[in-house]
Amino acid sequence: MIEKPKEISVAEFFEKNKHILGYSNPAKALVTCVKEAVDNSLDACEEAEILPDILVRINRVDKRYQITVEDNGPGIEKNEIPRIFGKLLYGSRFHTLKQSRGQQGIGISSAVLYAQLTTGKPTKVISKRRGENAWLFEILIDTKRNEPEVVREEKVEWHRPHGIRIELEVDGSYVKGRRQSVYEYLRQTSIVNPHARITFIEPDGEIHEFERVSYELPRIPKAIKPHPHGIELGNLIKMLKDSRAKNLKEFLIKEFSRVGDKTAEEILRKSGLQNKHPRTVTREEAIKLLEAFKETQLLPPPTDCLSPIGENLIIKSLVSEFKPEFVCAVSRKPKVYSGNPFLVEVGLAYGVNTDKTVLMRFANRIPLLYQQGGCALTKAVESVNWKSYGVQQNKNELPNAPMVILIHIASTNIPYTSESKEAIAGIPEIVEEVRLALQEVGRKLKTYLDKKKAVQEKRKKEGALLKIVPLIAKKCAEILERDEIDVSKVLARITGKVHVEKVVDGKIVKIIVSNFGKKRKFKLFDSGRVWEVELKPFEEIVISYECEKPSKTKPLVEGIEPDLISGAEILSF
Repeated sequence: MIEKPKEISVAEFFEKNKHILGYSNPAKALVTCVKEAVDNSLDACEEAEILPDILVRINRVDKRYQITVEDNGPGIEKNEIPRIFGKLLYGSRFHTLKQSRGQQGIGISSAVLYAQLTTGKPTKVISKRRGENAWLFEILIDTKRNEPEVVREEKVEWHRPHGIRIELEVDGSYVKGRRQSVYEYLRQTSIVNPHARITFIEPDGEIHEFERVSYELPRIPKAIKPHPHGIELGNLIKMLKDSRAKNLKEFLIKEFSRVGDKTAEEILRKSGLQNKHPRTVTREEAIKLLEAFKETQLLPPPTDCLSPIGENLIIKSLVSEFKPEFVCAVSRKPKVYSGNPFLVEVGLAYGVNTDKTVLMRFANRIPLLYQQGGCALTKAVESVNWKSYGVQQNKNELPNAPMVILIHIASTNIPYTSESKEAIAGIPEIVEEVRLALQEVGRKLKTYLDKKKAVQEKRKKEGALLKIVPLIAKKCAEILERDEIDVSKVLARITGKVHVEKVVDGKIVKIIVSNFGKKRKFKLFDSGRVWEVELKPFEEIVISYECEKPSKTKPLVEGIEPDLISGAEILSF
């Protein structure tokens, strides 16, 4: 006899399929728990226009780990706390079209569920809003009903003026020094969130401070309406049934972006539909409406729903973290796929302490640590011909160079390959934009490498001249039976440098400055005196002054590259 079908809740489903949400192994589960809590903290702080200050602590408790994440965000209303932490698919962003780290309302409640499954212990949450009391909740999830179960609720004293503290005890495996670790997740999070300060305390007590490198909060994305070119039939039918508009024209104008009076009339004309009440539209008529959307030329959706990091902050973060010899970044203009706005940002740091290229992938400022090989962003990097930019590369592999490539995708709807949000699907429009951005930073890298190579060749030739010319001068002096001359000025002329010669005659000091290259401007220091020097190509000037006890040491210069000066010492550049 066939068993009678039973309904299960979403919590029961994920209880038996926790790997779907990123809890597939103990090490990954620990990273996922921290990730969900930190992502929530960053979102809450940014929405409240607060510079994030986040503490992450992991303690070893017997064979388990206690995870504590604390922030200085605005806190949560007391009545909302149980549902936010104890009910899956409960959130405020699922129906909102704007860039956001979390969208489904699964994240933090899935971490609570994982703690409950592996240790049986409730999750502790402390929340405090400005000017209010702090409240402590201990929460479990009733998986059969997908409802929160409050084990304990009480008023407590807490040192922060406002914020959230979440404490979970889970089974897990703590790894150190790997690319896929809590430390690496927090490090990469700090790179693409330069406005955040994150403190991390490892189980062995080691403390890591990821300081903010910017006090500029990200632009707060604005919610937008769906775009007609990105709507699907099922969603369109649902919108028609739920609409409060009096007629189809009003429905099109109120419910969609980039649809005005004339556009709405054009859509109705092309669909052949009367201006009837939205709720009376049949499935067949909805199909005609959808076809009319495709045939109508519309402006792309607004892009103020996105919040890019920006080229300057990407460069600042890469310099702060990796100390490269060369760095550049590109922020592409927003584009659209299936009616969803998105933009691509790429940063490149060359000359870092690594044997091979490190690829860092981000989606809406979230690091993607897993499934690198199955991600469209990785495929895009591998598809670029890096050899044409002066970098070694094996076919269909990442370039072989000491550099870091950072790729950030911002969108109202990130096309992940799975619910665990670890890799980007191969949407052609996104892949093409990533390729274009990579090629742009590649061209900048090639310009730098070509210049570097030219400088090295120049130095090599200068090194040979420095050895040969003095020998020639010495031999000539011997043959002609004359005193050996100073060849430094000759070498400066040959190599296109600025030459400084100091002549002391009693109390009179003469400084002869000769420019054998392009126009130069710098400061010259000698015996406590300062001169602003500006020389045209092949111009020579003489600076004279009188001094009781003149020094015979070389003058100092500031504001010129060390390779472009001879006869003087560099003060700074």
